[in-house]
Amino acid sequence: MESNNKTQLTKRDITRTYLRWWWTAEISNSFERMQSLAYAASMGPILEKLYGKGSQGLKDGLQRHLAFFNTQAIWGALIIGTTVAMEEQKASGEDIPDETITSFKSGLMGPLAGIGDSLDFGTIQTIFYSLAASFAVTGNFLGAFFIVAFSVIHFFVGLGFMHTGYQQGRKSIMDILQSGRINAMIQTASILGMFMMGALSANMVRLETPLEFNVSGSVINVQETLDGIVPGLLPLAAVLLVYWALKKDKFTLSQLMVIITIVCLVGAFFGIF
Repeated sequence: MESNNKTQLTKRDITRTYLRWWWTAEISNSFERMQSLAYAASMGPILEKLYGKGSQGLKDGLQRHLAFFNTQAIWGALIIGTTVAMEEQKASGEDIPDETITSFKSGLMGPLAGIGDSLDFGTIQTIFYSLAASFAVTGNFLGAFFIVAFSVIHFFVGLGFMHTGYQQGRKSIMDILQSGRINAMIQTASILGMFMMGALSANMVRLETPLEFNVSGSVINVQETLDGIVPGLLPLAAVLLVYWALKKDKFTLSQLMVIITIVCLVGAFFGIF
């Protein structure tokens, strides 16, 4: 295989690879290959620099990275950074079989996707977007700030992962997966996320009833009675009911939105809410 033994990659090369991955990771998906086209496009300049323009090594490298690949894009930068290091070693003459690179990618894309989806999109993004919504409903410009802040932080976290993967290699990813730190991070973020969702639900979910009953000449206001037991009991019950329905897969989110809308309209028409 042709190679350029004198070629050394720079930090700029790694950063440019990440930028290409960041822009393309989710725009070329297909059921046949998912993110592999974006992966190969991101690796293209690296492979060309290592093996030479138009070389057989470049063609073989692109073919390697067109194998099926699908992961969470930000955490997946760890995999790309590491495969860049492996390609650099392979181009310099080290005996690294093609199967080693492809099996490394396929073996880690699932675990890192699980971590990234649950931690980034399942928890951290939910917190940022919930904060954004709470400010937006009051007309505060900070609502837009939290949306932008999440994207900016996400970008630089991925960039850090890319350079870490390149500098530390395969051992760094295995250390992350095998240590208990990642589980502690996920658990901590989940607890924080539940706390934030509880606080935001109490402030943003509005549900009251004007119902009153006349008992032995005394007027009993249902809402005041409920507030005397637990303030915000109706909003809490509504949130828990929706959570239960989603948790048990009783309804999809779209179905629940339609049901909630119908219940609110009917309740308002009959003076229940």
